Amino acid sequence: MYESVDWNLAMPSKKAPRDYTPHQQKIIQRYYDNQGALRHQRLAELVSDLYLAEGKKKQKLWQSAAAAMEKLGVPKSRIEHLLKHQNPALVAEVVKELEGKK
Repeated sequence: MYESVDWNLAMPSKKAPRDYTPHQQKIIQRYYDNQGALRHQRLAELVSDLYLAEGKKKQKLWQSAAAAMEKLGVPKSRIEHLLKHQNPALVAEVVKELEGKK
């Protein structure tokens, strides 16, 4: 009735490596070189969103802020403290401290 399919052939487990042009390689490299700045900017944007948000959206933003701080290397104990108090001003202080480390 149905033809048997060898899924190993139909869906290979490893993708072939991509050949990027030198221009594409530079773009990709700059993206990864600027990860810290991008994460820092994202956390700063989350602070302003936290001031304005209400209800379920605010809870989701707090989760996003916690994930962003974790990626930036903020100690887990401090993240837990910030989540407990849920005060955007405290997260703004973290952003200022991270700016000082640049």
